[in-house]
Amino acid sequence: MNRVAAPPALPLPPASGGWREGDPPGRRAWVALDGPLGLESGDALPDVRLAYETWGRLAPDGANAVLVLHALTGDSHAAGPAGPGHPTAGWWDALIGPGRALDTDRWFVVAPNVLGGCQGSTGPSSRRPDGVPWGPAFPYLTIRDQVAAEALLADALGIGRWAAVIGGSMGGMRALEWAVSRPGRTGSLLVLAAPAAASAEQIAWGSTQIAAIRNDPGWQQGRYHDAPPGSGPHRGLGLARRIAHVTYRSEAELGTRFGRRAQPGELPSQGGRYQVESYLDHHAGKLVRRFDAGSYTVLTEAMNAHDVGRGRGGVARALRRADMPALIAGIDSDRLYPPAQQAGTAACLPGADRLRIIESPYGHDGFLIEAGQVGALVRELLHSGPPAHRS
Repeated sequence: MNRVAAPPALPLPPASGGWREGDPPGRRAWVALDGPLGLESGDALPDVRLAYETWGRLAPDGANAVLVLHALTGDSHAAGPAGPGHPTAGWWDALIGPGRALDTDRWFVVAPNVLGGCQGSTGPSSRRPDGVPWGPAFPYLTIRDQVAAEALLADALGIGRWAAVIGGSMGGMRALEWAVSRPGRTGSLLVLAAPAAASAEQIAWGSTQIAAIRNDPGWQQGRYHDAPPGSGPHRGLGLARRIAHVTYRSEAELGTRFGRRAQPGELPSQGGRYQVESYLDHHAGKLVRRFDAGSYTVLTEAMNAHDVGRGRGGVARALRRADMPALIAGIDSDRLYPPAQQAGTAACLPGADRLRIIESPYGHDGFLIEAGQVGALVRELLHSGPPAHRS
């Protein structure tokens, strides 16, 4: 048979795809946190800074500020085109801007890059005070540590209380932690496709991805950041992404979209790929050029540790602290964070009336794709304008 010509070979992937000093800043701004950041583990992280982006203008009384929190491989670039400093377009671009659900003529929207991330905030690819990459010396983080850093960012921006805290997936975990640990600073809450505590199955998926990275010879016990292109743990990170992406989509969507069809010009019986394999290869190849393997492991460990009830008398008791208006939404086809988990959260939150369901064939990724349905939830949450401060 006639074979399709192979595409031109891409350059070797960098040791780390994260943002580095000297790269274009893009729309980012930074806040350096005062003093070492104390962590839940008892360790402290010195010289912490967070990258963030904003849209709109903060009102004189600060009442119109909305915090938007990204998922595992997201970053601060929630809106806007790809360009220098931003390898991808905004992950919620359809929701943020004038006249959109997060109307920037009305709201001041803040999106930070999470602590431990790799797009400008302090993480494993950052340099320590001695100039050496943190690498394996970077401390263990929890969702609570990340929210503690975000609270200091809010202080630096002069925001005492968010009108709303909004997040999906890992961002939803942080949003829920904001509501439980700082209810007085969380005016309202929207959690999309995220649990109150990671389940055994979710920990298993995450741990498998971590193992894929750490078993790559290019991992070098986490000391790879100064390696030449092609010598970092890109194979392990790519495999982790392939595993994760299967959980992000639904079986029905993959079946409809790809079925058992071979990739054009390739024969699986002769070492070629099925279309679904090519699809996973594509997403793996994209991620290794914009993300850091160390951040992937640190953030996945934080997600595995996520439990708003830890040390607070259990999940139900902890959620009762969060008495602000709340919308909790699940995706009907999500097999990673199934709606039953969000139903339990909604039942325990004093300010949540019922579980909202996003209908989507796309699985967990529906919170990124179904802009119309997600936008409707955002508008419902914010319909009354900046809420008055509760004493």
